Amino acid sequence: MLPSDHFVRFYNEVFKFLDERGDLPNYYRAISRDQEAHCLNLFREKGLQGVYEYYQKIRLEENCDMDLRMLKNPDRLVLFMRKCPSLGKVVDNDAGPCPKYCLHCPGWTIPLYQKAGLADEYNLVALDDPRCVETIYAPGANRPSRVFMAPIDDEGNVVGPETRFPKLSM
Repeated sequence: MLPSDHFVRFYNEVFKFLDERGDLPNYYRAISRDQEAHCLNLFREKGLQGVYEYYQKIRLEENCDMDLRMLKNPDRLVLFMRKCPSLGKVVDNDAGPCPKYCLHCPGWTIPLYQKAGLADEYNLVALDDPRCVETIYAPGANRPSRVFMAPIDDEGNVVGPETRFPKLSM
């Protein structure tokens, strides 16, 4: 078994390799299909509560400094990643981070959430900042999923203008 430090650095190099060939979106779709076996039924059956339960496990397994908040009107789950352990390890890498490293999260989660009837707004903050804010909306929220970057404060609130990404090829 690879230690997480080595795995994340390997993953980063795979992303660079695939990005040079234009295959990164295909890889995201493959990750998403693989994750269906682990969580699609949970998300379909329990909706936001299922997503919450999934990320509670991830928080422990990956030692994430994150806050999960269930909110109402509209029903949504807000995930505030204060310090992503994965990107933190990639940034601390003499080979340098893949410029699109952070895109793998929305790259695999958005297709999965959409299959479960959920929508996702993903604020990556900055591609070299190991923080993000993800807002997952319950079925029926009538919102499109989207990926953007905007500065945030210490509580995860947007405090500046957004930069939108072109639609990720999913």
